[in-house]
Amino acid sequence: RVPRRSSSLDDAWTPAEAYLSTLGFADEELRKVRSRYKKGKRFDPDVDDKIKPIFRWLTNLGMADLEARKVVVRAPRILVRSLEPTVKWLKDLGMGDSQAAKTIMMHPQMMSCSLEENLK
Repeated sequence: RVPRRSSSLDDAWTPAEAYLSTLGFADEELRKVRSRYKKGKRFDPDVDDKIKPIFRWLTNLGMADLEARKVVVRAPRILVRSLEPTVKWLKDLGMGDSQAAKTIMMHPQMMSCSLEENLK
């Protein structure tokens, strides 16, 4: 069941936004996700192939749902990236899951960076 959108959002929800709302994203958070996603691109990553696995991945690292939501609001492109290479790199630096999760929460935009070009 797709939740009703609040009249405060400008356009009809995409399936991705509708799903995020079921995870507790408020209208203001959805607006931020939309505006920070990709300039000129509609926010609509696939729910089953992208959003659900990324949220599962973040919570498996040890993030609470609220923390994972904050990461997505700050860096929504995380929903279309592969997180494994960057998390593996953090673990290769000696971080455990908890430390990697804290690093991602503090600097979520690093998950959108090219590992080869920006982080190594």
